[in-house]
Amino acid sequence: MAETKTIEFLGTGRRKTAVARVRLASGTGKITVNGRAFDNYFPLETQRSQATLPLTTTGTTEKFDVRVNVSGGGPNGQADAVRHGIARALLKFDATLRPPLKAGGLLTRDPRMRERKKYGQPGARKRFQFSKR
Repeated sequence: MAETKTIEFLGTGRRKTAVARVRLASGTGKITVNGRAFDNYFPLETQRSQATLPLTTTGTTEKFDVRVNVSGGGPNGQADAVRHGIARALLKFDATLRPPLKAGGLLTRDPRMRERKKYGQPGARKRFQFSKR
């Protein structure tokens, strides 16, 4: 049994507390997230379009099969993490795709994080109600 090795391009995407490990292999455009169908995992059209933005920007939607393992965060953060990971994996596949990806702002990791809760308060910014008496 001669096993044919498919070449995979790896990319790690992050957003808030979500981390996505993306594997791109040549194929027909099938996307699986955590072993589930893409449409099943991201039910909202906005999340699906956000996650596949690098593929549509570079015109490689039907060229790759994408396998994603994503953990942490919520659905929108995970979709953005997948977007970041796909963009990084595409860059490893072909460095000439850098200008359109960079122009779309797809290679930049979004640095916005949740602010930590401070002691003596109910939240990060919220204070307990002031009472004069």
